[in-house]
Amino acid sequence: MASEAVKGRRPRPGHPRKGPTATGPAATGPAAVRDRAAAWFLVLPALLPILILSVGPLLYGIALAFTDAQSGRTRSTQWIGTLNFQDLWHDTLFWDSFRIGLLWAFGVTVPQFLLALGLALLLNQRLRLRWLARALAIIPWAMPEVVVGIMWRLVYHPDAGVLNETLRDLGLGDGRDWLTGLATALPAVILVGIWAGMPQTTVALLAGLQNTPHELHEAAALDGAGAWRRFRTVTWPAIRPVALAVSALNLIWNFNAFALVYALTSGGPGGRTRLPMLFAYEEAFRYGQFGYAAAMGCVMVAVISVLLACFLVGRIRGGGVER
Repeated sequence: MASEAVKGRRPRPGHPRKGPTATGPAATGPAAVRDRAAAWFLVLPALLPILILSVGPLLYGIALAFTDAQSGRTRSTQWIGTLNFQDLWHDTLFWDSFRIGLLWAFGVTVPQFLLALGLALLLNQRLRLRWLARALAIIPWAMPEVVVGIMWRLVYHPDAGVLNETLRDLGLGDGRDWLTGLATALPAVILVGIWAGMPQTTVALLAGLQNTPHELHEAAALDGAGAWRRFRTVTWPAIRPVALAVSALNLIWNFNAFALVYALTSGGPGGRTRLPMLFAYEEAFRYGQFGYAAAMGCVMVAVISVLLACFLVGRIRGGGVER
């Protein structure tokens, strides 16, 4: 009887039953080896394109940055060490483009987030034809960046553009050439970047808002909390992880922007909209300095890695505080 009681007794907390565990014999047996091989076999089709199309070119570009590679089939490539990076350190044109890239990235990301947050809050309300408004809000996101650039070039056209025609009708002047003016080119391009990238931020924030329990808003309203207090104490804590993630990704994407700005201004006038990616493109494919352009790419990858590391550290610390 005592032995049966012992057999039927549940193990006490902290004293698990003995048997095969994740680190025991079963984890290293033939079945576990077959499971790991099957897992790698299933992952391999998705892993190979990443290695071939992303990791491989990245490693090749890093190696190219330490050479004097230039265009031309008959020209030999020599290893020159860090000479490209030394020249880049003293290249004022590159650092000007780097400064313009930072202005562009923050100038697009911050207003884009604020406007997208307001639009997401509006689309989260119980409005008539809300489904139609949500569908229309995604249209800029569905358009290719080159098409967006061509369309906005027509809007900014100095003679027949919609913007200048509207200003003339309102009696606010004869209009101007927005994309070729030294003072207006960058703000005009930033405005297009905000318009083109706002839908994806809106969709992400709207998804976060829809995951917020309505009971929390109702309880805060019963406690007498106003709209701003409900947003600060209920809405923002709920969407904060989504907001931080989408803002970090937008900052990285905007810093790497190429197609939209190239379609609008090609980096002009006078380099006022020449982003770092445009500068590297010109060095590589207009002047044939592949090694020097690869060094620029390495610097941009390093900057993006620092931004991403700061975001990940902030998320880890934030997660530790929440626990």
